[in-house]
Amino acid sequence: MTALPADAAVDPDAQHALDQLTDREREVLVLMARGRSNLEIAAELFVAEATVKTHVGRILAKLGARDRVQAVVTAYEAGLVRPGSPD
Repeated sequence: MTALPADAAVDPDAQHALDQLTDREREVLVLMARGRSNLEIAAELFVAEATVKTHVGRILAKLGARDRVQAVVTAYEAGLVRPGSPD
């Protein structure tokens, strides 16, 4: 398996999809991409887990993603997160 190059081109469609997200939704998406659970995201952002669930639902709807995995793939394709990026 080969790793993606650090300067891999970003997908303009994925970038456009992320443009629909609020700053907080982008923050939640980054934490999702880092493998955080809803409970962990809630603790890190000092919000209720229900609030995180609301953000995740809105992220999925805005990105047209059927699950968290698809949303995270979009984040990588758009260059919001990169493989090996620090926690």
